[in-house]
Amino acid sequence: MLRDNPAVPLADEGFTDEESVHLATMHSNTPAMKVDEFVSGMGSVHDTEELAYKLLASLPRSRLATIQRRIAPLLQFDVVGSLPTEVALQIFSYLPFQTLLICGLVSRRWQALANDQSLWKTLCQARGWTWRHPPRSLPFNAPMPPRGADWDDSDDEGMGDSDEDDGDEDEDQPENSTTIDSMEAARAELTLMHAELDSGFASMSMSSSALLLPHPKETMASRFGAKALSRHSAPSILKSVQDSSVLKPNYKLLHQTHIKLRNRILSSSYRLSALQTRGAPTNAHTNTIYCLQLYTYPETGKQVIFTGSRDKTVREWNINTGMVERVIANVHNSSVLSICVHNGYLASAGSDRQVAVWHLETNQLVNVLCDHEDSVLCVRFDDRRLVSCSKDRTVRTYSFPDLEFQFVLGAHRAAVNAVSISESFIVSASGDRSVRLWDAETGKLLRTFDNHHTRGIASIDFCPPVVLSGSSDKHVRLFDMTTLQGWSTSPEYDGVAPPSNSILPFPLLAGSSTSSTGLVCQTCGSSSIESTSVPRPSADKNGRCVHGDLVRTVALGEDFVLSGSYDLSIKVWDRKTGALIADLTGGHTGRIFCIGFDSKKIVSCGEDQRICIWDFSHGIDTSFIA
Repeated sequence: MLRDNPAVPLADEGFTDEESVHLATMHSNTPAMKVDEFVSGMGSVHDTEELAYKLLASLPRSRLATIQRRIAPLLQFDVVGSLPTEVALQIFSYLPFQTLLICGLVSRRWQALANDQSLWKTLCQARGWTWRHPPRSLPFNAPMPPRGADWDDSDDEGMGDSDEDDGDEDEDQPENSTTIDSMEAARAELTLMHAELDSGFASMSMSSSALLLPHPKETMASRFGAKALSRHSAPSILKSVQDSSVLKPNYKLLHQTHIKLRNRILSSSYRLSALQTRGAPTNAHTNTIYCLQLYTYPETGKQVIFTGSRDKTVREWNINTGMVERVIANVHNSSVLSICVHNGYLASAGSDRQVAVWHLETNQLVNVLCDHEDSVLCVRFDDRRLVSCSKDRTVRTYSFPDLEFQFVLGAHRAAVNAVSISESFIVSASGDRSVRLWDAETGKLLRTFDNHHTRGIASIDFCPPVVLSGSSDKHVRLFDMTTLQGWSTSPEYDGVAPPSNSILPFPLLAGSSTSSTGLVCQTCGSSSIESTSVPRPSADKNGRCVHGDLVRTVALGEDFVLSGSYDLSIKVWDRKTGALIADLTGGHTGRIFCIGFDSKKIVSCGEDQRICIWDFSHGIDTSFIA
């Protein structure tokens, strides 16, 4: 019909009138151009603002909501993300690791900043956590055999008498141990610690396979060329998923793995195994094991345990293989009561009144010291001196490594059961219930803490200025020598500073406070950190978590402290508060004489001839942890 109407021109789709198109385009852009010209002609920003407000006020609320959503992005400005990377990282460096994980959820820019390796490296260095490239290692899972054997109830030679004459057997007892690619992954990583606590990790699982170990002859099986570092440095006992020797350091992974291990301890999630049980392997100790220490050869990264026994020998165990690799025999004439391993040397002390020093690389005996008049109960040494203590009520010091005699420290009134040393100080603990602080350079007695426990002190550990002690009064006590504050499991010391007879020998450390309310004896930790599969710890009538017998061995860590007792248990305490974190039982059937630990495991030995490993790293690649 339109074709017959001459008044309606037909559109020619094959031809374009350039002028008409240009006019149409100008017509369509006219409103925008007029708006821009209008706004620019407004003059001041205030006038523009007032106009915008009046225009918005004239709109219905439904349209205002739409406009609000459209202008929201114009109101957002990432100040930190817009800064140069170096400046932004400096800001992030003041944040704790928990906040860094949350920042990684904000945006891609913040995620990249929060994952920067320099931040996590600093966090790791602040805790002393280092990355290493160890060789791949084979897994080793040793078993726990059935219980029920009867052990000889022989005396513990590792602790001497006290100044009490009640004749109790308790007084004749011992001392001495982880690039996030998506936001989902970031969220998962943020909840790592909580997942560890709330998931149903199997706790206290025990190996039930047979103990299969080779039977080398009871001689020095191998020699190791390397000067060695002290304990708390260990390779993984599990295979790495990939060869870690080609991995670049990932400090975020390192930090997160340490936090995961810490939460394993908080939830008592461990796997219990044994290097030795009574009679297995065939070249194992044949009598009570009094002492042990973890040690890592730095050049090979191989971790071992040295043990000393009533069978007069010291043995070196490879944790990765479970094999006895060295037997030091024919040095002591009776029980080996204490050992110390450091920087390629081993020192052992025995009830034969001797201290023997052994060079591990050459496998040669360096010297034997025979100055004490009774059993040598404890020996410790560092790069500068060797210190021993004895039932003869004295502490003796020698230069190291030349082993020249220095001082006799003789103020104790009973057997000196334990010593611990630092660069400048020596701390000794005795059956006379006192702890004494000595100047290592001069041998001068600096301070005496009398009646530190109500009965003889059996064990001690010292990291200036903090002292940790265990006693035959069944209690553990920790205090800071600069502030006289700390905690105890004994109600008798609530709010009571340890008595002292002289001024402070330490300067107040940064962050130290003297405004504490006093000594606090804690009850069980909160239920949020207890594994429901772990029985609640034993407590006294006042609800305090305590040992049921003499505290034979203690160990001081950065976050936790440990104690081992004749009551067959190992307890883990919060270092700051004294709250009980974990109560480890079921590993020993005889009295526990010595414990040691690193970030991945606790090791223990005792009267039942067992060497137990409480492994908190099961199922985790820890091969990069030093």
